[in-house]
Amino acid sequence: MNEPIPTHYAKSEAAAAQKPAPDPAMRDREMQSIVPRESVAGSALTLVIAIMAFLSSLTLGAVSLVNDTAQGWQNQISREITIQVRPVANVDITTAVESARQIASSFAGISTVEVVDEAQTNALLEPWLGAGLSLEELPLPRLITVIVDSTNPPDIVSLSTRIVETVPGATVDDHRAWIDRLTTMATTTILVGVFVFILIMAATTLTVIFATRGAMAGNRHVIEVLHFVGAEQSFIAGEFQRHFLLLGLKGAMAGGALALISFLAVGYWAQNNIHDPTADQVNALFGTFSVGLDGYVGTVVLIFIIGLLTAITSRHTVIRHVDALDGIKAVHQSSN
Repeated sequence: MNEPIPTHYAKSEAAAAQKPAPDPAMRDREMQSIVPRESVAGSALTLVIAIMAFLSSLTLGAVSLVNDTAQGWQNQISREITIQVRPVANVDITTAVESARQIASSFAGISTVEVVDEAQTNALLEPWLGAGLSLEELPLPRLITVIVDSTNPPDIVSLSTRIVETVPGATVDDHRAWIDRLTTMATTTILVGVFVFILIMAATTLTVIFATRGAMAGNRHVIEVLHFVGAEQSFIAGEFQRHFLLLGLKGAMAGGALALISFLAVGYWAQNNIHDPTADQVNALFGTFSVGLDGYVGTVVLIFIIGLLTAITSRHTVIRHVDALDGIKAVHQSSN
């Protein structure tokens, strides 16, 4: 015989029937993630990556600046030849200078030939010897500046040989020694910059490895249970990869943006203080002291490289950890 259902049970079943079924997507979001989304360790890692991205961007910008400056110096020096005519006994130096000028002008591939006059020579020597000099009182050499056509350069060896054999006391300097020194300096600076960049990337990689291991240690039991019940490496590694990719991009964008602002600020300062003595010294060494387009593009590319490096490093660390779990699982199965 069927007994009547109590009233309070009937009301409970009716209320449950009227309640909408939970959304599967909402249920998945409410589940605890393998990787904690927000934690002190995650914030610290983002800050560390931001600092590393800022330092690596500064290194990249400095290398780009030095390389562009060295290229400008080399191009400028390679386009110029200096002829020096020293005073020789029983030889009119003015005639000798004019003879050297005519010989240089006769060669193909020479754009302009300019004799440094007495006023310009006095201006060059004034910081060291003072004002009011008379070239007739001092046995000073006379200089001739020769500008070379870079598209059709002359035969420097023939030009030098003819001037030295024809004009007494004349020498030709094509600045090859300075070009070699500049090339060596620029190459050394770039190599040092690359070495520093590699060290920063290595430090970033190690930091991500330690952070990933810390995140796995905090969720070790969850990872082990998921893996032992059938979760594949790709799923577990993908969770960590997405998490650390976001952290890496966030930190890299912050550090890269700060570096770009620094580049713009330094360039703005150099442009607005071009007549300041300090800025004159800086411009003498680095030209306009502004990072070129390569530095800006390289910084933007570097942001994505750091993000990818963070994700790949995290994924590789997780896969190695899961492989170790497989080894432990195999040992347990063989012992049983």
